[in-house]
Amino acid sequence: MHMADALLAPAVAATMYVASGAVAGVSVHKLRKDEDDSKKLPVMAVTAALVFAGQMINYTIPGTGSSGHMCGGMMLSALLGPQAGFLSMIVILTIQCLFFGDGGLLALGANIWNMAFYGCFVGYYLIWRPIMKSNWFCKSTPKAAQRAKIILASIIGCIVTLQLGAFSVVVETSLSGITELPFDAFCALMQPIHLAIGLIEGLITAAVLTFVYESRPEIIKDVDTSDGKVENKRPLKTVIVILAVLVVLVGGVLSLFASSNPDGLEWALFGNSDAGYSDNMGLDEEDFGIASGAADKAASIQESTAFLPDYAFSDSDSAAGTTVSGLVGAAMVAVVALAICAIGGFFKKKNSSKAK
Repeated sequence: MHMADALLAPAVAATMYVASGAVAGVSVHKLRKDEDDSKKLPVMAVTAALVFAGQMINYTIPGTGSSGHMCGGMMLSALLGPQAGFLSMIVILTIQCLFFGDGGLLALGANIWNMAFYGCFVGYYLIWRPIMKSNWFCKSTPKAAQRAKIILASIIGCIVTLQLGAFSVVVETSLSGITELPFDAFCALMQPIHLAIGLIEGLITAAVLTFVYESRPEIIKDVDTSDGKVENKRPLKTVIVILAVLVVLVGGVLSLFASSNPDGLEWALFGNSDAGYSDNMGLDEEDFGIASGAADKAASIQESTAFLPDYAFSDSDSAAGTTVSGLVGAAMVAVVALAICAIGGFFKKKNSSKAK
């Protein structure tokens, strides 16, 4: 769902930068005000890296000629809280944009809003927390009930928040005045395909969160462990190591097998006629949308900063470029996330009096 600069008028792009920046500012203020557990630092680093790696894997949507990839906002907000999850997503999307040329720099504010705001805030406050605090599945054992709520919240959250993100893309292009993308027709393509993409992301998110719940339930937000029947099965360091290994496997190995089909947004815009599917909106991939001085400047900056454009070595089709991109990108995300937390003092050790 990474938008290109050509899909946005400069005024719309600037508005989305302001909106995303305002939410980031509120998130920073909230994290500085609230005292939290320092164990969140390694969890934040490894899960942000996992989301970066996961976004490299496009999975095929059968029968459509399209593919999708996870956004990750629901997963991060369930593990870190909405504020830290949102800031983690900003790190991920900014690194993708600047160093891998994924998504336009002018469109970065919109991409943050579409891919991070809904998953982290709408997904957490309106879906995750209400379901986790509900009395649903009360006839099951406490552990089975918690597990069922995690799965349900993950699937519903990912579906709903991807629908909102996809709809925002349609609204933003409409406000930008791109007449080649009639609102009704574009919406009719974007919403169904992202329904399928959201369902698959929900299942992936549920699998990861269920593993964390079975290993260290206290890491997950709003999980009820008060009855004492849910116990830690693995040391925190072991969980971190397992997730780190998963990052390496996903970013360095599984990324080599990602679907070559266009993602949901590209599929809606350009179709996939080469594979025998519809043209959809039928836009020309080399000449579409809006040309502007701001977009040209943003593209120039990206060309100078992207050392692994499109997750590959420049002027090379070597598969090693994908592996290197997955490993280097994930490492960059982890390091930058830790650095931001250290500079901002977001996660601090609790006072001993409060820890008792």
